[in-house]
Amino acid sequence: MEFKEICKDIKSRKFVPVYFLMGEEPFFIDQITDLLIEQVVPETERDFNQIILYGSDTNAVNIIETARRFPMMSEYQLVVVREAQQVRDIDTLVHYAKNPMKSTVLVINYKYKTIDKRKSLAVSIDKTGVLFDSKKIQDYKMPAFIVSFLKERSTDIDPKAAQMLSDFLGNDLSRLSKELDKLAILLAENKQKKITPDHVEQNIGISKEYNNFELLKAITSKDILKANRIIQYFEKNPKSNPIQMTLSVLFNYFSNLLICQYSKDRSENGIMNTLGLRSVFQTKDYISGLKYFSPMKVFNLISDIRTTDARSKGVHNASATDSELLKELLYRILH
Repeated sequence: MEFKEICKDIKSRKFVPVYFLMGEEPFFIDQITDLLIEQVVPETERDFNQIILYGSDTNAVNIIETARRFPMMSEYQLVVVREAQQVRDIDTLVHYAKNPMKSTVLVINYKYKTIDKRKSLAVSIDKTGVLFDSKKIQDYKMPAFIVSFLKERSTDIDPKAAQMLSDFLGNDLSRLSKELDKLAILLAENKQKKITPDHVEQNIGISKEYNNFELLKAITSKDILKANRIIQYFEKNPKSNPIQMTLSVLFNYFSNLLICQYSKDRSENGIMNTLGLRSVFQTKDYISGLKYFSPMKVFNLISDIRTTDARSKGVHNASATDSELLKELLYRILH
């Protein structure tokens, strides 16, 4: 099941006996768990019917014994196992998963790892409950995720503002959620419904004129003067604009541009479908890039970005600063 579908069922009180939440992205695991804690057992009944266990302090037998108890004067009991990846005998839960209690909602938080979906535990949970694999969102899909995330909360965001947040925060969803909550509160106080680049600049600390989004825009339009001004700004504000963040943006862009160059359909819709984008706005830099960069040039630039990344970490670099490395890379990109 998908994240949205799981949340929709929980809000409708359509619970399943077992939720096994695993994977590299903790944000979705925490969201589902918090929603279950909110919905399954009324607050007045939680002292008796809500139990939190921790993987480092328990084992599969204890989890099964706890889950097989009956709720006390309540329709359900909720059992949440946090840090379940530390339960050494986790596979033993298969005995419970095959025949779970209908009056228990068992939630397993198995973060940063996954279980083999071919094994009995996964197969059994998939039949009687929910087996959810929480995956990281790819960087280039983050702007679309931000738009969708806010839309569910009845808030709009300017495409440029979404890109600025994506470039600055990457795919750290926990941090992103906190920043978006901050902006949502600000909008509510000012009776506004759309987040703009000005809001991001004033409240998140990202310059709307000098950021990775504008740098990429300058590169794809071959605006050498603007690109160099942005790099100079980065040099003066290194804490807000670390080289690793910029290299990540450039690497993702040119990697995707290489995909576009070998795609049969290079129209806006074709690029959207090829890269899984949700907005025509996101295709503009790729359309421009196709005009100015040949496949061989892009291939070499990807190699240059990798080399710059290694040098920024001290590999074959005795004295060059991050700023000098970035200026050198920019020269290679634009000439």
